[in-house]
Amino acid sequence: MQQLVILGATGSIGQSTLKVAAEHPDRFAVLALTAHRSVHAMLQLCLRFQPRYAVMSEHAAARELQQQLQAAGSQTEVLAGEQALCDVAAHPEADMVMAAIVGAAGLLPTLAAVKAAKTVLLANKEALVMAGALFMQQVQQSGARLLPIDSEHNAIFQCLPASLQQAVCRHQLQTDSLQQQRISKIILTASGGPFLQTPLSDFAHITPAQAVAHPNWDMGQKISVDSATMMNKGLELIEAHWLFHCPVEQIEVVIHPQSVIHSMVQYQDGSVIAQLGQPDMCTPIAYAMAYPERISTQVAPLDFSTLSALSFSSAERSRFPNLYLAIDACRYGQAATTALNAANEVAVSAFLAGQLRFDQIALVNAAVLEQFAVATATELEAILELDQQARMVAEHFIQGPLA
Repeated sequence: MQQLVILGATGSIGQSTLKVAAEHPDRFAVLALTAHRSVHAMLQLCLRFQPRYAVMSEHAAARELQQQLQAAGSQTEVLAGEQALCDVAAHPEADMVMAAIVGAAGLLPTLAAVKAAKTVLLANKEALVMAGALFMQQVQQSGARLLPIDSEHNAIFQCLPASLQQAVCRHQLQTDSLQQQRISKIILTASGGPFLQTPLSDFAHITPAQAVAHPNWDMGQKISVDSATMMNKGLELIEAHWLFHCPVEQIEVVIHPQSVIHSMVQYQDGSVIAQLGQPDMCTPIAYAMAYPERISTQVAPLDFSTLSALSFSSAERSRFPNLYLAIDACRYGQAATTALNAANEVAVSAFLAGQLRFDQIALVNAAVLEQFAVATATELEAILELDQQARMVAEHFIQGPLA
């Protein structure tokens, strides 16, 4: 019986994780659930799954949840704050931690799970975008086991030889590990989001409601906007760089609107191995939770007789400038990717609040990246400080030149 901690339980990844766990009660039990401020959603989850701990990052939300759980007769202990998130992630009885907190807020609790040598299911890509070198070093030193959850990285992982999968889990990859396995390229597929065919002249008029309406995937607002701007794919490229010890030059992004092929690995003999499936996160989550076994899910298999044509195209720089900013940042180094991620979180928040146009998100990101392109930050304190500096620069740019 695996004891689960789910960081970000009320989000789409957290919900899918609990769905998989509920299908296999003989294999998984819920030790702790965490959320930011969604009291009602957490109350329902706690009453259903009866975790020993529930953590709210906001103290007021924790107090409200505690009152409602007590009134319902629940024995779940409610904790609050960032340290509590880290504590449950590193709890001695926790076997597996789903790291699904969106954004920079997920870095410290995910690191806590790694340092405690847990099996970490990594859905929080910002942990690698902000602190890839430090994070992977901690995986190697602690003996933690790391399994990718993003559908793209999970697909790549499935397409690798078993020996290389084990090396990825423990971050025991060498500079020439891909070369030794005769891998020439990693190919990340991208749906292109809801505006793949939208005229560029209309981008200034795109509304938040339009941007969060992804054609294939059910995701939270922030990730949906990132998918629409292709920043999400840029962050995934940075994540792939660290996960698979792969140079940026060996990672290709291909537009694939149907989201049937989740990613591919190209070998030196010309073969390309792809992982296909429905656009449902329960598939990669179940694969990671049971690895190296496979367990059943309620996801329907593909029916190839009903599939329409699968199409592919390259990503235009003019349509998806955020993708190319992420590629540049990855080449610059850790500080640049940290700054870009911080700027993007601020810009997307401003867009969702109606303070910034859709086409201005990339302008904010470019301005911040330019300022921090040659910065350096290797230790955790310096990374967190640079993250805050980049956010302030982004806020200033939004309130100044773009106001």
